Amino acid sequence: MITQGLSRDCLEIRCLKGEFHQILSRFSRVSVVERADDAGVLRIGELSRRVGVSDHVLRAWESRYGLFHPTRSTGGFRLYSHADESRVRRMQFHLAQGLSAAEAASAAIDETEIVPSVGRRTVGATEITGLTAELGDALDDFDEPAAQMVLDRLLSDLTVSTVLRDVLLPYLYDLGERWRREEITIAQEHFASNVIRGRLAGLARGWGTGRGPRAVIACPSGELHDLPLMMFGIVLSRRGWRVDYLGASTPIEELVRVADQVHPDLVVVAAVTPDRFAELLSELAGLARVSPLALAGAGATRQLADDLGARLLTHDPVTAAENEALRH
Repeated sequence: MITQGLSRDCLEIRCLKGEFHQILSRFSRVSVVERADDAGVLRIGELSRRVGVSDHVLRAWESRYGLFHPTRSTGGFRLYSHADESRVRRMQFHLAQGLSAAEAASAAIDETEIVPSVGRRTVGATEITGLTAELGDALDDFDEPAAQMVLDRLLSDLTVSTVLRDVLLPYLYDLGERWRREEITIAQEHFASNVIRGRLAGLARGWGTGRGPRAVIACPSGELHDLPLMMFGIVLSRRGWRVDYLGASTPIEELVRVADQVHPDLVVVAAVTPDRFAELLSELAGLARVSPLALAGAGATRQLADDLGARLLTHDPVTAAENEALRH
């Protein structure tokens, strides 16, 4: 069951109504996350969560290398900007290439300080396509360090939403197609899926600590395809939501129990096929009476959502999360 589920993660990406894989072609240029004039908006704990570096190390990089110069809130707390976040990611990238900490910090500062304060640096679609190809080559060759370096570079130069929507979703779509055509081995597909799953898990670190609305997200019993749901939760958390992620194959009665306990603003249930929902109609209707319910995935239909008194989440998981955040 686990082996089958991992292979089908890529098929779930292919089934998301064919919408997301057209996104890259619609945009010729993509904005980079950092700006030199960004105001401080992140406390050190949030910065630490986003970049996966302890606050102790961040303070050391600040004091030893001048990696950033945070402002202070009215309460005296350090506040870091999105440019600071990008600078940390660039330093991580250079450390992974073998530079010393001092050399990596110097390179990161030089790279981010050349960004003009009057606008955002842009990255062409051709460059994104090239990096996606590099990622694919590394994963095909079972070269995790090389794949992680490409992911580091992408996450340092682009927003998380852009990486998820314009790089990982199209890559996973293509991976699924190649697996279906038997152009790659099951081992290659499993390896690539698990590397990406691990990176998504890192991006999801601390996603239950937000101060905004609260969402409980899960796949129903028997549903193992949770990569799109992870992406949905990551984007939602980066817009201030608290996310309780229950993952694959979660019994509906457990969802009801959690909803009764935490009183979420939204419960999202995602599945690939209508059969997963059809087997649980009465339970899902009961869940909809407890909390606001939304259905997602290729198995969700407008008619089913209407019958259950739920909402239907359309579009790719990144856009769906962005749209949901705008509703609250």
